[in-house]
Amino acid sequence: MNFVTLDFAVFFLVVLAAGWAVQDRPRAGKAVLLCANLFFYAWAGWVFVPLLLTVATLNWATVRLIAMPGGGRIGEDEPRRDGCRRWILAVDVGLHVALLAFFKYYEFFVLNLEALFRLAGFEAPHLPMADILFPVGLSFYTFQGLSYAVDRYRRRRDGGEEAKPESFGRVLLFVSFFPTVMAGPILRESQFFPQLDRPVRDAAALPEGFALLLSGLFKKVVLASYLSEHVVRDVFQAPELYSSWAVLAAVYGYAMQIFCDFSGYSDLAAGVGRLMGFRIPQNFNSPYLALNLRDFWRRWHITLSLWLRDYLYIPLGGSRHGSRTLNLLVTMGLGGLWHGSHVRFLAWGLLHGLGLAAVHVFEAFTRRPGAPAAVGRWFAARPGKCLAWLLTFHTVALLWIFFRAEDMDRALEIFRRLFCFGQPGDGFPALAIPAILAAFAVQLWGGRLFVAFAGVQARLPWALQSVTAALAAGCILKMGPDGVMPFIYFQF
Repeated sequence: MNFVTLDFAVFFLVVLAAGWAVQDRPRAGKAVLLCANLFFYAWAGWVFVPLLLTVATLNWATVRLIAMPGGGRIGEDEPRRDGCRRWILAVDVGLHVALLAFFKYYEFFVLNLEALFRLAGFEAPHLPMADILFPVGLSFYTFQGLSYAVDRYRRRRDGGEEAKPESFGRVLLFVSFFPTVMAGPILRESQFFPQLDRPVRDAAALPEGFALLLSGLFKKVVLASYLSEHVVRDVFQAPELYSSWAVLAAVYGYAMQIFCDFSGYSDLAAGVGRLMGFRIPQNFNSPYLALNLRDFWRRWHITLSLWLRDYLYIPLGGSRHGSRTLNLLVTMGLGGLWHGSHVRFLAWGLLHGLGLAAVHVFEAFTRRPGAPAAVGRWFAARPGKCLAWLLTFHTVALLWIFFRAEDMDRALEIFRRLFCFGQPGDGFPALAIPAILAAFAVQLWGGRLFVAFAGVQARLPWALQSVTAALAAGCILKMGPDGVMPFIYFQF
């Protein structure tokens, strides 16, 4: 169910009204939320509801077993108990990886295995090809569920304060939380369960929730939709037909489209959650203002960046001397493959990993005794910051080509038309430039506009706030196309 549809508006109004009606009865409120979660996910594909239940069951059972004396084997000494718990967690992780691998990478594995056998001169084994329908949101709710099991294991291993394992119903509520189940942000248990018991229904909930909803609608319906339909889609489908200037506009356009599309979704999810009494963590923080790739990943898809850092990069060894570059390449390479089973996603991730490693090398050089102090001072001054921003933005924008192109041949053709500039072909609409600039202006002043609008709304009675928000939403929808495409990250 797309957030930008009449179906969702009706669904959400019913859920919101039911939730507010039982806000003084916590058990009834949780029952309403659970029904809403399952209905929402079933609307997207009821055949995948058992898969959602499986993920919740695996993590609920894992934490239950870890919490037992000896991790399920009573009477053993503590080192062996921890070893048993570690094996239980490893099985849980392995099963989740197997689920993701089957649904996301089965065809990729079969095709590449056949190619490998042919390259070696052997007859390729006959493996059945299945038209596997990918479950919406699988990548997100598996990561969210795994974080619950891993955090509980770490807490017990490190001797922290023990917490009673959550009931199956509460774990299912966490994994299936409908504002985030499709495309994040990826929640942690420490962010969800306290709010489940004590929803944050303060005076700022209504104005902030409406402001987030309008922000998400404008980004998705107006900016992302226009850039996709009139600039990006046609050029990336057939770059050989377009001039170098049109290809450049499409590269800039896609950088802005994917930001407006995904941050728009995150705003809508946060707005829905805020109206329901949940503060959903920030997922974007003006990422195109970053001064290096490390800064970019602290601002872009923040919850995934933190997940990869905490559950992959640090366990691999993190920034340990001698292994940092390899750990970055593995983490970002797997992060690229998480988005899809294509070589272009792997290339996108590995190149980001190399860029992050280069940032660390450069910073280590400027801190080294005897290094030219003028280098560090110049990059700390305004001209250096401008150059750093320019390099970072264009690195990110160019790497998005691998992310968006439908195959490597088209990606390479786009690069050819950019670096052999002056290629002839069709142009692009003049409105593309104002749309790209407007999307970039959101990076600069979006936060201020949000605060200003929420502040004005907060001075109005709640009924007038609702009317104002509805009128603004109507105007935004009028500015957009008749039909709005699904969010980009629904495919991941």
